[in-house]
Amino acid sequence: MFFFRKDFISLKDISAEEILYILDTAETMKQVLNQKNKKTPYLQGKSVILLFYEDSSRTRLSYQLASQYLSASIVDMTIPQHIDDIGGLVNMGKMIDQMGADFIVMRHPMAGSADFLAENISSSVINAGDGLNENPSQALLDLMTIKNEKGSFKGLKVAVVGDIAYSRSSHSNILGLVKLGAEVSIAAPPTLIPDKIDSFGVKVHYDVYEAVRDADVIIVLRMTNDKAYGTLLPSYNEYSHFFKIDSTVLRAAKPDVIVMHPPGTVKRGIEISSEVLESPKCFFNDQISNGIAVRMALLYLLSIKGGK
Repeated sequence: MFFFRKDFISLKDISAEEILYILDTAETMKQVLNQKNKKTPYLQGKSVILLFYEDSSRTRLSYQLASQYLSASIVDMTIPQHIDDIGGLVNMGKMIDQMGADFIVMRHPMAGSADFLAENISSSVINAGDGLNENPSQALLDLMTIKNEKGSFKGLKVAVVGDIAYSRSSHSNILGLVKLGAEVSIAAPPTLIPDKIDSFGVKVHYDVYEAVRDADVIIVLRMTNDKAYGTLLPSYNEYSHFFKIDSTVLRAAKPDVIVMHPPGTVKRGIEISSEVLESPKCFFNDQISNGIAVRMALLYLLSIKGGK
């Protein structure tokens, strides 16, 4: 099995076999992370440009470390302001391309921006989040964590709880999990569930207990600022009353259920209770370390075919 692609944009057009190949490669990279000397020469002489139009210190740091461990040169071009002009983005990409960059890791507020950039330049583009569309590398680190703990995806029941509509990582997770043979259930307020989400092959629930019943894995999604939801969400208090993952909700899942959450700030008592958050069932630290291994694997695999 090989992964001959120039870019990594989405999990929509990637096969289950390719996903597993990336995860297997990430396991090899994890062995590098466990060594005292983490430097490998795989990307020596290559350049990685971090082009972030949205700030994300954790994702940016993860790609920086992944690039450094592979011996690549790194240039951080974090741009604090949003740029809505897609033409300006392409011009920026072409300028970087002309300077001989090998990889552009991009986060941008516009859905489809990473794909559009990749079509217009020869450098390899890695999507680190495009608007409300996808965040495919985040999904891969979640999938790696699940694979490490559960061994396989076939027949696995996964519940995704929270802001489905505005979480790009949830969109990528759902695509990957369904392709790998997992049974996916989602739970959220009706206003936070996208139209036609059931066409992705998921079961939609408005009762969190039904979604997590006999679940092997629960993925808790990050909620944004409550004022940002406007009339979509009356209050955090109402959300936590119906959808917070606590010890009572976990009783509906399997005894060996694992709980996951996107790395970053967790709203304790709203998304998840402190009791569950601090229990052995939570695998947040594993997700963080797996994130670096996954991004090392992506850079290495793209360099075989897409790197200049």
